[in-house]
Amino acid sequence: MSNPISPLLGYPRPDGRWGFRNHILVLPLHQALSNAARDIADATPGAVAISHDWSGEIDNDFERITKTFAGFAGNPNIFTTVALTIGTDVEAGIIERAKKFSPIPLVEVKLADAGSMFKLVTTALEKVTELTEQAAAQSRTPAPWSSVVLGLECGGSDAYSGITANPALGIASDQFVEFGATSILAETMEILGAEHLLAARALDPKVGAQIIEVVARYERSINYEGIDIRGAQPSRGNIEGGLSTLEEKSLGAAKKAGNAPFTGVLEFADRPTTPGLYFMDTPGHDIEQLTGFAAADVNITVFTTGRGTPTGSAVIPTIKVATNSEMGLVLTDLIDLNAGTISDGTQTLEEVGQILFDEIVKVANGQLTKAEHGKHHEFNLSRLYGSTL
Repeated sequence: MSNPISPLLGYPRPDGRWGFRNHILVLPLHQALSNAARDIADATPGAVAISHDWSGEIDNDFERITKTFAGFAGNPNIFTTVALTIGTDVEAGIIERAKKFSPIPLVEVKLADAGSMFKLVTTALEKVTELTEQAAAQSRTPAPWSSVVLGLECGGSDAYSGITANPALGIASDQFVEFGATSILAETMEILGAEHLLAARALDPKVGAQIIEVVARYERSINYEGIDIRGAQPSRGNIEGGLSTLEEKSLGAAKKAGNAPFTGVLEFADRPTTPGLYFMDTPGHDIEQLTGFAAADVNITVFTTGRGTPTGSAVIPTIKVATNSEMGLVLTDLIDLNAGTISDGTQTLEEVGQILFDEIVKVANGQLTKAEHGKHHEFNLSRLYGSTL
């Protein structure tokens, strides 16, 4: 493939990162403020919000939750984050960490200072309205290929996933990596049985051993609970979609990463430090993975699906790619691109890979995805333990 003519256009951030959106994020740091955050964002074009079920408890997952909030608040697709807080020390600690993590401006609006929920919303709405006007005045500028941090995701896999959408995404991912961008494969349980093949593509033996260990660690944690994860896969939905074995599902999922060598392994929500292809240890749950991607600087994601999974992110434009035409041509309000043409015989794998690459560039340059049009702003905190300390 040759370098495309269309340039990348984005928003430069003070620390050298780039955004492809310029959102104002309204971030509630307590579940009681989630409705207020959504109301503020709904009333302000250019603003987005999330909701969650965390109420400030300090337990064994506190570090994971703190890292997620701090990273999410500093995603490069954000112009400014407006944090809604009750006014606790726990929330103050998260805000302090977010400010250390990223130079993305963060404004706090405290319920304790406002004195009422009505006043909190009124005060925050004024700030968000002012900030959206400032963000709208900022123009896109030419961005380097290294500005792309691409997330690779699949959900609701079917028998076509491994021969249409996933390998087409692998072709696009390889091209971005070749041009100096970063690409991240995730979902640890989705590579069970194929981890040795990914490890063989590592830049050095240490990275290969890390890939093997991440999968082994996940299996140990599941086996401790008495769950046979290999025996439980593929899922019922995968089986209904035509998948027959765990290995078949995993080999298909791994195709999203193309053929580039693996540069490194990331823990959940950790940012990559250099360009290249990475594997991130995340749960298989689609929304948790997207949340981890956003906290790790991913600024655009491609989500392949054989079952029409309607998942998106408040801060990452998420491109949905259908694995089969039967579904892709029906769910037109969810699907951006139909890779079922490969199995239909009307387009080659290489052609769809190039089309997908071009689609990623268009979306990076401002074209809205179906998930963005539909305001799919799913968010879910990933928990490992859930027990109090």
